Amino acid sequence: MIPPPSMANYSHAGDHNILQNVSPLATFLKLTSLGFIIGVGVVGNLLISILLVKDKSLHRAPYYFLLDLCASDILRSAICFPFVFTSVKNGSVWTYGTLTCKVIAFLGVLSCFHTAFMLFCVSVTRYLAIAHHRFYTKRLTLWTCLAVVCMVWTLSVAMAFPPVLDVGTYSFIREEDQCTFQHRSFRANDSLGFMLLLALILLATQLVYLKLIFFVHDRRKMKPVQFVPAVSQNWTFHGPGASGQAAANWLAGFGRGPTPPTLLGIRQNGNAAGRRRLLVLDEFKTEKRISRMFYVMTFFFLSLWGPYLVACYWRVFARGPAVPGGYLTAAVWMSFAQAAVNPFICIFSNRELRRCFSTTLLYCRKSRLPREPYCVI
Repeated sequence: MIPPPSMANYSHAGDHNILQNVSPLATFLKLTSLGFIIGVGVVGNLLISILLVKDKSLHRAPYYFLLDLCASDILRSAICFPFVFTSVKNGSVWTYGTLTCKVIAFLGVLSCFHTAFMLFCVSVTRYLAIAHHRFYTKRLTLWTCLAVVCMVWTLSVAMAFPPVLDVGTYSFIREEDQCTFQHRSFRANDSLGFMLLLALILLATQLVYLKLIFFVHDRRKMKPVQFVPAVSQNWTFHGPGASGQAAANWLAGFGRGPTPPTLLGIRQNGNAAGRRRLLVLDEFKTEKRISRMFYVMTFFFLSLWGPYLVACYWRVFARGPAVPGGYLTAAVWMSFAQAAVNPFICIFSNRELRRCFSTTLLYCRKSRLPREPYCVI
């Protein structure tokens, strides 16, 4: 008897433990957890996206990348996961045809590679923000961020599109309830390269953050600057500390003439004339907090996708037993959950986003400290 067309093209080639008699409790748990992931992934990322667009104080480089990450998670949660939900509800059966399966698999793999590439680019920009802050502030403009985003989407499409043409074939994997790569033995496998590249991207991202941690640690051990007093002759200072003393006199109101070179990077706030602040330390702390938030995102991405990558390598290289069903199900659902964790990370690990969220979306309170404009020479 010839199997029906809906299943003939999606049976896993190396599978010998076809799922039968799935317990109703397991199906209920899958549907409940996936429904929660879809809801949080769509609503949570959408709220963060609205916040990033609406609050003008967040219109700068790191939050442009965060907005792009939220868009990728919304794409995966709103388009790919409902098909998985329907597949689980129908008893792990795909009923939408070959073309739809390839399109959904393409979008899922596209979102995965896009997040990995973007997290790597963010790690590089985080290192520049702390180690080379002047270059970062000058060069990482809106157009630079847009170019990085376009580059990341182009690379992601280049990685996800070849299997549509049966290079690393996309097919419905019944044990995973989704359309994705069909992993075969390494002797006749064309999906190994995609997994190796994903693993290398994640490793490179961790190495960049490790370099950033070493940089911050080395700077903490540096000795404080020793200021040499300037020599005064009728309030005209000269010597090693002349520029600093002139700046102090100018701020105190004793100076006349042009702004001292030390203060060329500071501009006066129009709402509070006469008040000036040095924002160097605050800026450094803000960049560290943003770097911490993105590293937590990277850590969770690696933690939630790691078990699934192990299962994929197991299928490619292991000659013995197949991947245990319980482990594979847990690994697949952990990879699904990655699309829903970023909103929680943003709110709980970034004080600036919490303040903007309560001010812009919840209207709970106003900002306590006005933001003072500044420029870096």
